[in-house]
Amino acid sequence: MSPPLAVVSGGTRGIGLALSRRLVKLGHRVVALYHSDAAAACAAAGELGPVLRVRRLDVADAEAVARVGAELLATHGVPRVLVNNAGLNVDRPFLSMTTDDWRRVVDTNLSGVFHLCRALVPAMLDKGGVVVNIGATTGIRPRRDGVNYCASKAGLLQLTKCLALELAPRVRVNCLIPGAIETEELVTRFRLDDPRARARMVAEIPQARIGDPEHVADALEFLVGPASAYLTGQKIIVDGGQFMW
Repeated sequence: MSPPLAVVSGGTRGIGLALSRRLVKLGHRVVALYHSDAAAACAAAGELGPVLRVRRLDVADAEAVARVGAELLATHGVPRVLVNNAGLNVDRPFLSMTTDDWRRVVDTNLSGVFHLCRALVPAMLDKGGVVVNIGATTGIRPRRDGVNYCASKAGLLQLTKCLALELAPRVRVNCLIPGAIETEELVTRFRLDDPRARARMVAEIPQARIGDPEHVADALEFLVGPASAYLTGQKIIVDGGQFMW
């Protein structure tokens, strides 16, 4: 019997790569989807070997997702785990945000999850499975210059709950929300290579440290494993206590 299959969108860099690594460690075959960073995808495939396959896909493109989803099912079989991690930030003040800024972010962060679930989840209903949507703290608490991103991630929380209701009991659906996690993107966006900026962020976190992608992978391991068998429609926030909702 072949190892179970996991599909991870945005699975070749940052937090997504840590999630792909953990699923491989747990004994899954992984198909990691990526949008444009071919170098990162190649590096991930080289690191993890034949148990990781990479596939280029824009999850915002409904027709492409349907086509690639059918190819994945035919080639690799039905996934046991689907992780929706692909995301896009286009920050801009509301008064200068364009329709394209809005659509690109919402189409990726929210509609992309819908497209990928629609393509793969029906096949998962027979044997059961797990969907984990990667959210953001800004889906609960807003921030400036991110009306598109915040709205998309807030919508993702409701999408998670609706899917959990409709797909139960065969498929469990939960939302995993990282807080401040040490990635290249976080360092760049918040200028954390400046010790003063880093100190300000750390001061907001009760655990007094910025998280590691492995902390998010630990939570994923729980959500895809038997210990969470009675958990669906929920959000888990991995943030060192920074946001206590």
